Amino acid sequence: MLNFQVKGEGKPIVFLHGFLESLSMWSYLHLEKIPGKCILIDLPGHGQSDLMDPSEEPNLEFMVDEVLEVLSYLSVDSYNLVGHSMGGYIGLILKAKDKRCEKLVLVNSNFWSDSEQKKKDRIRIADLVFKAKQLFIHEAIPNLFGKPEYFELEIQELKKEAMKMLPESIAYASLAMRNRKDFSKEIQLHPYNYFFIHGKLDRLIETDYLKSKIDLDTNFFLIENAGHMAHIEQPQKVVEILELIF
Repeated sequence: MLNFQVKGEGKPIVFLHGFLESLSMWSYLHLEKIPGKCILIDLPGHGQSDLMDPSEEPNLEFMVDEVLEVLSYLSVDSYNLVGHSMGGYIGLILKAKDKRCEKLVLVNSNFWSDSEQKKKDRIRIADLVFKAKQLFIHEAIPNLFGKPEYFELEIQELKKEAMKMLPESIAYASLAMRNRKDFSKEIQLHPYNYFFIHGKLDRLIETDYLKSKIDLDTNFFLIENAGHMAHIEQPQKVVEILELIF
């Protein structure tokens, strides 16, 4: 079973981290201010969770099934979900697959499939980590921040944690994201079920393009002076928004 932690009491809120991260990413947020029982999970191959997928092709559905195993173990009847980046991709599948999932909050995440160029980049990453994992991590993580020069200590910690991951796990996650489905139609049909927290300086997901694909501005929260790591760059703002949503 995946590694997990449970904090607080009340209606369950599942927190899923992003690529190269672990449940420790949520330590930047004062989760005790958010009403609910917070369930923090290390996704397969990340943190203290092993990657043990028997299928031939990397896929996020496997990660979804592993998360569902944790929720069954905890006897969760209904829950809300917060997903950062890749965690948001997994959240989209969970929302479609599991009727117990109510609100889904996508933090620095999106709901469309990769472009052809992005798919090529995912393959390149999967190849690169077997040859130069340290170089990839060293270059990739600072680029997640809007102003990396202000977060040197945090970047070093993230690098140390990412270096603990096996190349096989990094490659698997990269290829699984490449193979993910497009959920644009689902978002258009049921917009009230989804909420978006986004950093204005996010280099990975262009703000105007994201906003153009969302019908409800009331479900979109833009954070100034934050990039792809809004939970580190502006943690107080993220908590305030989650308090409003929940």
